[in-house]
Amino acid sequence: MSWRSRQGRERKPALLVRFVERCGGRPDRGVTELLEWVEVLAVAAVLATFIMVFVTVRMHVPTGSMEPTIGKSDSFFVDRITYFFRDPKPGDIIVFRHTEEVYVRSVAKDSAAGRAGVPVGVRLATLTALTSTASKQESVYTTAFIDGQISKWPNGATITLIASDGKRYDLGKKTSETKSLADLGIRTREARMRYVKRLVAVGGQTVQIRDGDIYVDGSKLQGPRFARFYYSNDARFRFGVEPTLVPQGMYFVLGDNSVDSFDSRFWGFVSDKDILGVPFLRVWPLSRFGAM
Repeated sequence: MSWRSRQGRERKPALLVRFVERCGGRPDRGVTELLEWVEVLAVAAVLATFIMVFVTVRMHVPTGSMEPTIGKSDSFFVDRITYFFRDPKPGDIIVFRHTEEVYVRSVAKDSAAGRAGVPVGVRLATLTALTSTASKQESVYTTAFIDGQISKWPNGATITLIASDGKRYDLGKKTSETKSLADLGIRTREARMRYVKRLVAVGGQTVQIRDGDIYVDGSKLQGPRFARFYYSNDARFRFGVEPTLVPQGMYFVLGDNSVDSFDSRFWGFVSDKDILGVPFLRVWPLSRFGAM
């Protein structure tokens, strides 16, 4: 077919127009143009959704936990493709979903929580275990974290729940069957958000922060990605202060600005299924625009 004959060929109608015609409709020029625009916008919406779900996502950092690498209020795009081709490794900056708050989803009627009057919907703040010789208070970072702490408390300890509004609920004494919030009659709902941190150890490795440095399997991490002081002197830290084995399928993460970072030292590990990707393009502020 010649160039002129191709130029003279009539343009094929939009898919929606052809569908209407097959259904017996006879759209006029105005309706035809409207259907063409609807089809263009629909295709654009599908492509945009595909890109945002499977390729990239935009996020910003509301805190200074990753300074100076990522500043407070920086906005950037996250590459969701990289980890389809390789595993995360120490030194990577990763974006992941993590629990921000834990709420009571339901309360079993004939349970310790039910008898104490724990209301549905309240946010859990802390749990306290009181014995004749000591008192142990733990913040509720995640359901898995607090379940792990409950299982370690001695039998006979009196457990008290403190909600975010300050109200206290006596959950009675721990028994050998009390190993989780569920055993106390509490089912939880976790509110999750995106975090960005630096990965420092992967499943199977042992990590410890000592004298401001990070040691993985006994070796100090070197290089510009770890050239900063890491804090380990907070009584709330539960992981990484002593040698901590990272479970398989999990990751240990820290903020570059560790004095102002809520990270694995508090609540433990990031699951591989919660990792979203890696930051790759900073778009705000404009003075710092560029590849990350």
